[in-house]
Amino acid sequence: MKKNLAGVSLALLLATLSTVCLALDDDPLPYPARAKLPAGYAPAYEATIRAAEREGKLLIYSTTDESVAEPLIADFKSMYPKIEVEYDDLNSTELHHRFIAENQLGPDSADVLWSSAMDLQASLVSNGYALPYESPESAGLPAWSKWKDQAYATTYEPVAFVYNKKLLPDAEAPRTHADLARLLSADPGRFKGKVVTYDIEKSGVGFFLATQDAAASAAYWDIARALGKADTRLALTTDAMVKRVASGQALIAYNVLGSYAVAQAARDPSLGVVFPSDYTLVMSRIVFISKKAANPNAARLWVDYVLSKRGQTVIANRAALYAVRGDVDGATTAARLTQLLGTSIRPVPFAPSLIGYLNNQNYRDFIRQWRQATKSP
Repeated sequence: MKKNLAGVSLALLLATLSTVCLALDDDPLPYPARAKLPAGYAPAYEATIRAAEREGKLLIYSTTDESVAEPLIADFKSMYPKIEVEYDDLNSTELHHRFIAENQLGPDSADVLWSSAMDLQASLVSNGYALPYESPESAGLPAWSKWKDQAYATTYEPVAFVYNKKLLPDAEAPRTHADLARLLSADPGRFKGKVVTYDIEKSGVGFFLATQDAAASAAYWDIARALGKADTRLALTTDAMVKRVASGQALIAYNVLGSYAVAQAARDPSLGVVFPSDYTLVMSRIVFISKKAANPNAARLWVDYVLSKRGQTVIANRAALYAVRGDVDGATTAARLTQLLGTSIRPVPFAPSLIGYLNNQNYRDFIRQWRQATKSP
């Protein structure tokens, strides 16, 4: 019964999201651009806006696909038309190392970093790369989503399995992590070359999700060994994985970002999305301002916008990334996701403990174990 209810709930979520996408694709945002001084902000904030307009530019490094972020960028620019936004869409590992290198070699780098690799973001904040900033929107956020007024969680996104419904019947689709390991191990020939997941050596978010799975359940290493038996293909992004499943090149994708998967499944009925019932990891995209930002005031406006109720409404209802604020309505919000997943929900807190696996020895040990477990027979 629980599985049926979960299936109905997910189907309802997909149907709701599909309706939202169709309604909003061609329509302007259903509310006017706000005044230059946001409601409830102190009058002194006017000085931040004027200073940002004099800067006239904002450079963002992000792991969020530009096509997904475009509604946010467009809405921000409608509010602050004097600020030119340059948005660089990067792989999480590339973003991290490029930012560090640029900080070491010269003065020019991103003003804002916005990444789904929570551990890498935590590492940068811990190592002093973030500009302290207490956002006026801080009071509207959950306590766990803020780190010393330096970095903020902006989304609340489930991690999922995706499968091709035309090639893998719904009845066979794995509902738990243990189910996935058993399915792949029972008939590896059937799935040979037909499974895809993150390359955790090249994708920071892939490594992060793998370590969180390993910490959550011993079944992770059973899955890793099953991935090896199935000669699993590796990818750098969720988008690449979901496209392989949609095309039939893969039957199953493991550890995809549910926000992207649900949005694509709403448009493509061949895609099935499973939030595992034993536990579903929930991650967040972390944003912070660079300590060396060339345009710190424009960066403050962006952070405040993304954290605001307006920005979070765009995140939920235009970008479908799952809003973190509790006062935002829509199918892709923290409140709706909590209702859908119940006790299986496993949020990853944004905390210094995330850095542990990035210790050089810990990192090497984990990668070595993963290589050994996923080695093809």
